[in-house]
Amino acid sequence: MERDDADGSLDSWAQFCSLSNELLGGDGDLSVGPRLAPVVADLCSRGLATLVRDYFLHSLEETFRNNAVKKFWQHFHPYCSASAVDRIKFCVKEHWPDDILSRALEDICLEKSYQEKCVLVLVHALQLYEDRTAKRKLKAVDCSSSLMPRYQLMVSSVLLTTLPLSFPEILNVYFKKKLEELNVIMAGSYESDQHGNHEPFESSNASDWHCGMDIDGQEVSESSCLVKNIGKIVRDLRCLGFTSVTEDAYSSAIIWLLKSKVYELAGDDYRVPVLGCVKKWIQAVPLQFLHALLTYLGDSVDYDSGSSGLKSPLASRPSSFPGIGVPSEALVRWHMRLEYFAYETLQDLRIGKLFEIIVDYPESSPAIEDLKLCLEYTGQHSKLVDSFISSLRYRLLTAGASTNDILHQYVSTIKALRTIDPTGVFLEAVGEPIRDYLRGRKDTIKCIVTMLTDGSGGNASGTGNAGDNLLEELNRDAENQENADYDNHANIDEKQAWLNSESWEPDPVEADPLKGSRNRRKVDILGLMVSIIGSKDQLVNEYRVMLAEKLLSKSDFEIDSDIRTLELLKIHFGESSMQKCEIMLNDLIDSKRTNSNIKTSLLKTSQTVPGQEEAEISHDVLDATIISSNFWPPIQTEDLVVPASVDQLLSDYAKRFHQIKTPRKLLWKKNLGTVKLELEFEGRSMQFTVAPVHAAIIMRFQEKSSWTSKTLATEIGIPMDSLNRRISFWTSKGILTESAGPDADDHTFTVVDSMSGVNKNSIVNERLAEYQMTEEEGESSVASVEEQLKKEMTVYEKFIIGMLTNFGSMSLDRIHNTLKMFCIAEPSYDKSLQQLQSFLSGLVADEKLETRDGLYLLKR
Repeated sequence: MERDDADGSLDSWAQFCSLSNELLGGDGDLSVGPRLAPVVADLCSRGLATLVRDYFLHSLEETFRNNAVKKFWQHFHPYCSASAVDRIKFCVKEHWPDDILSRALEDICLEKSYQEKCVLVLVHALQLYEDRTAKRKLKAVDCSSSLMPRYQLMVSSVLLTTLPLSFPEILNVYFKKKLEELNVIMAGSYESDQHGNHEPFESSNASDWHCGMDIDGQEVSESSCLVKNIGKIVRDLRCLGFTSVTEDAYSSAIIWLLKSKVYELAGDDYRVPVLGCVKKWIQAVPLQFLHALLTYLGDSVDYDSGSSGLKSPLASRPSSFPGIGVPSEALVRWHMRLEYFAYETLQDLRIGKLFEIIVDYPESSPAIEDLKLCLEYTGQHSKLVDSFISSLRYRLLTAGASTNDILHQYVSTIKALRTIDPTGVFLEAVGEPIRDYLRGRKDTIKCIVTMLTDGSGGNASGTGNAGDNLLEELNRDAENQENADYDNHANIDEKQAWLNSESWEPDPVEADPLKGSRNRRKVDILGLMVSIIGSKDQLVNEYRVMLAEKLLSKSDFEIDSDIRTLELLKIHFGESSMQKCEIMLNDLIDSKRTNSNIKTSLLKTSQTVPGQEEAEISHDVLDATIISSNFWPPIQTEDLVVPASVDQLLSDYAKRFHQIKTPRKLLWKKNLGTVKLELEFEGRSMQFTVAPVHAAIIMRFQEKSSWTSKTLATEIGIPMDSLNRRISFWTSKGILTESAGPDADDHTFTVVDSMSGVNKNSIVNERLAEYQMTEEEGESSVASVEEQLKKEMTVYEKFIIGMLTNFGSMSLDRIHNTLKMFCIAEPSYDKSLQQLQSFLSGLVADEKLETRDGLYLLKR
């Protein structure tokens, strides 16, 4: 380059720098443009176009950084530098951050708008040079076309590199407040439409949103005005390069509002479905807002438009939205996103409260249906399994929960999860911890039998219909499922079978591979209950004991409900398993008929035999339950001496029975049964229904009014400690009084003379109160299953002791297998592993054996 050219370049460059500074600091004066064009043309002709562009952009950056950016961030400095407590005070201010954000954006956008005009001045100068040049310089062309994009990138870069950490939080607060305000406006309109039209989305509120979207000052609705203000803020933020930050802010605000709405609608009321209301609200508020916002910003492109870009394969043909019409692709994506979040939020809320929901089942069926739909949409079944198992372990499977409550919760769990997952895959995982825990409780079998037959319908509250027990409910379920299966198979044809095979889906990944789909097709509640026990024989034996106890306490021979229960059990367990129970019920039927015959015979005899003295107690008051002892569980016997008049009555009855049923004879179990007594006190009487031993005690006071405990125990034929325990029933009722006797352990009991001597705690009304013995006051008439097992297993105790003596220590399985192998003679060993474990636990408790690392060995 020659010296003259260099000087000319330097002069042109100095002149360009001066004009650039004048333009950028001109406060709106763009008159520099005509003077700048020839200078730019001269520099470009010398090949300095890139230098011109870079210098101009650098000057713009310095000016923008010093004049606009610092001032912009100073608006938010008080909040950014405040403590967490002070920031809360900012947030509760009515118009914060609306005012400050609007003012800050207005100032910086004015500065940016002026700088864009300056950029256009330079672009115009470059283009003039290009137009005058015969051969267009490629470099100049590149500079003119890329100048404005590079400026936009510079603005965004400067702002983002100086961005305070709290600015996204400020935007989040702004959008939350605005959307909450918008929700109040639109929710009022939505609710009024819902009550007035019953079809809230058929009444279009689109006019409320779209009238006044222009900025020309037309009459606008309150909601549209609010959306327009939000749109201006969003547009300005996007213009400054905050597109991603802004979208994150209003997205999180919409999600927050949706989450709040789900919690508001769902709450703790499980009796009302809420999923439909949430979906309607999504279309009424968030989607309407987004549609209006995207339309205002110019982002709402028609779905069928070719410029909409790639479309979501999940929503290839969207349906028309109320008040919107066919939505844009962006709105379709928003709709799918919001619905998924709504499903997931409601699902998490219901899973967190699933324990309470199942406690209230079936009243909480709507909540279960909502949860089912949510899980079908999200596929997060494993979250339900993990959360519910954790709740069960901490809230149900504890020492403080009764076995009865655990079983009722288990049945409710089966019913609820059967609704959510008919295949039973997730029930397997959820039910296993409950079954394992129940196997460790001693009263599990008894509680299961009680729940099956007590007429409460399997509900812990006992609100089932009278006589409608869980067994009948299960039988109805089985019939319904069998009928459904029959209909499915009867009406299916080859074409339908092929269609079904094409729609087949594999089991979920959580399914146990050892159990095929056929095993899960039908969830058998009774089968799951029996699986807790281990074998149906144990359940049948427990039912037999409970049935015997119940039948022995009956005095009216009304056994219709017991017959119905037995028939249902025979359906599930087979007739052979319930044969002994059937004989027990037949004994009651025969007893009723025999009682009638014997009473009629005794009455005829007393009328036809002249000179026979009338019995002290009428034969009509006696009803005998005659049992076949070989088919009943072992009966608890106790010696008891009854009064002579009662003994004579029993003797007459037994003689007449022998005459009718020769050669059969009666052996009285005098300690069993019930006695109805009437005690008279000076014209007033009291009625009681008590056990025979209580009746024998009080009837002795007819002979004399005062007895010592030793004398009375001898007369009745029971131990003294048993007498003291039994006689407390009468002292607690105020019939007898207790005083010190001749010895320290020999007390004196005296009958009261009148009603005034009755204990004040015993309230007697004019209709003669009838006292029933409570369960604690009564004693079992039949040996329990545990007692029977212990008695039956006693014969194997010597075998077990001998094995442990020879082998030192053995595991439970090895003891069980050894007994099965060698104890084949009568009585052969036929016990289950659980029964053997129960017996060995008893030997450990008796300190005959001890356990160490799962092995049993002799106690040393």
